[in-house]
Amino acid sequence: MIDSTAHDETGGGFGGLRVIAFESRMAAETRTLIERFGGCATVAPAMAEAPIEDNPAAFEFAAHLLAGEFDLVVFLTGVGVRELFRLLERRYRREDLVAALRGVTTVARGPKPVAALRELGVESTLNVPEPNTWRELLAAVDRLAELAGRRIAIQEYGAANRDLCEALEARGAIVTAVPVYRWTLPADREPLRAAIRTIVAKQADCVLFTSSIQIANLMRQAADDGVLPGLREGLNRAAVGSIGPICSAELRARGIEPDFEPEHPKLGHLVKAAAAQAPAIVERKPMAALAGARVAAAPEPASEGGVKNPGPCYARPGHPILQACRREPSAYTPIWLMRQAGRYMPEYRRVRERHSFLEMCQRPELAAEVTVTAVERLNVDAAIIFADILLPLLPLNVGLHYEKGDGPIIDRPVRRVADLDRAAPLASAQALAFVGDAIKITRRSLGDSKPIIGFAGAPFTLASYLIEGGGSRNYQATKTLMYTQPDLWDRIMTMIARVTGEYLNLQIEAGADLVQIFDSWVGCLGPDDYRRYVLPYSRATIAAVRTGAPVIHFGTGTASLLESMREAGGDVFGVDWRVDLAHAWARLGEDVGVQGNFDPIALFADIGEIRRRARAILRAAAGRPGHIFNLGHGILPETPVDNVRALIDIVHELSAR
Repeated sequence: MIDSTAHDETGGGFGGLRVIAFESRMAAETRTLIERFGGCATVAPAMAEAPIEDNPAAFEFAAHLLAGEFDLVVFLTGVGVRELFRLLERRYRREDLVAALRGVTTVARGPKPVAALRELGVESTLNVPEPNTWRELLAAVDRLAELAGRRIAIQEYGAANRDLCEALEARGAIVTAVPVYRWTLPADREPLRAAIRTIVAKQADCVLFTSSIQIANLMRQAADDGVLPGLREGLNRAAVGSIGPICSAELRARGIEPDFEPEHPKLGHLVKAAAAQAPAIVERKPMAALAGARVAAAPEPASEGGVKNPGPCYARPGHPILQACRREPSAYTPIWLMRQAGRYMPEYRRVRERHSFLEMCQRPELAAEVTVTAVERLNVDAAIIFADILLPLLPLNVGLHYEKGDGPIIDRPVRRVADLDRAAPLASAQALAFVGDAIKITRRSLGDSKPIIGFAGAPFTLASYLIEGGGSRNYQATKTLMYTQPDLWDRIMTMIARVTGEYLNLQIEAGADLVQIFDSWVGCLGPDDYRRYVLPYSRATIAAVRTGAPVIHFGTGTASLLESMREAGGDVFGVDWRVDLAHAWARLGEDVGVQGNFDPIALFADIGEIRRRARAILRAAAGRPGHIFNLGHGILPETPVDNVRALIDIVHELSAR
């Protein structure tokens, strides 16, 4: 039954349309409003506030404020003002903080921060009335004072306003962001997932958005569930309402054209506008969608002989990591970390206390356990199967074993033709089936929620271990053999390239969605030696990888080798912290992706420094499709787990598009 007031106020009301909204704090009010205007309401919270309790950036702000080092402080929300002071009063006296604020120019965005500041005894210098966006706020600050050289602090709330920060910096201001909350997905995601399924099934008539974070989280959950293309198609068939310009810009950036905005950016006005306009929009939308759907289904790759074989990587085509490998826009910058299942995690150490490293690699249930634990503990965007780059050397019967504190040791290194003749007949990836079994168990545990990364050492790095008998600083034995016995070098590298290609395909067939090739030691070579002694074999390995599975080609110390590595092949190129990401990408070319490149040592810094460095890398990537955030090498054993979690949350927060 439709309430008569809905007809009076809207000219017809929803008329029983199925309306989905994503409000959190005002969920009950939203449902009541939709039903009052004659809609069938589903309200699925898409975001939750998570106060940042360990917040060194906030305490650093307070220290600079008390020292008189800010010229202007901007407060964006009333709740954020109260939460910030609640946190700071653990360490500083309120009266000192208030006195310091009275001595600087303060800007309040809307009446709520004005009221919160008054509760503290501070009258804001400039009140920017609602409704407004960051642009109106910037214009008001522009009129207030010359910004060049001014030191400005901005109280953030939920997600950083990169546009505002960058606009102030473009005017010469020195900007400090003061985080208070992080926006996260709700603890109970099932209502959100149910709403997504409704949209994907094209059973939603009208969808309402009141925050850009709602959009980012909706897309992120759909990507995790592998239904992002279906979500976009369902949204493009519904009447989509946006509360205002920022929200609309977010929708357009993700391929969704909003159908209407309210006259004023308020929830009540949005529902009223939806009730007035949605019935007519829904009536005309299906034909427009059929005429030209904006999102096409991912194509099925053909295997040899023309037989369609979608392959594992097409099971989750909408996941941000796979989108990045294809250089497609994604909801946020995906992040995974090399050595993310390792000694820095207490859960890993508990397993390691009971089993040797090699036993953990060779027992699929143990390898899967530590793989899945890392994904669940960290909330990274992909699992990388727990294994070791040297496993392809096991079948060669060269005495590979792992010594505590010394790493891998090879008892019988290959340095002569006779050594290779003894080992070569045993070279087969089939002896590594236990890695495929670990991937299958991991897939059953994770379902389709996360892509799985398989990996192997690159031919040069494996050859270096095989020839040196372990790790090396100068690679004297390796390079001497390379220079003086070129035929033997060719045989070694050809054998390793063949086995590595077979091994990577074994992992893909078991369920890996993409693979990474680790050339950890290739940075010891100059460009000429790389092109002569390495490039042909790396190219052969990558060319052997099954069609449809993206390849990440990674090396350390490779600033002088990037163009040659690009020639060797790969869809994404991993770079370490020794090279600027933007410069590396320019050299590699825009038709490939780039992975990296956070310094692993920086994970020992405080959260404020981690945030600063992560922001710098994201700015270097400039939001271009194809960036996968990662470290420049593996996580170190002593790294604080909380700092690793913080980095992942920061990347998700700052890169939400």
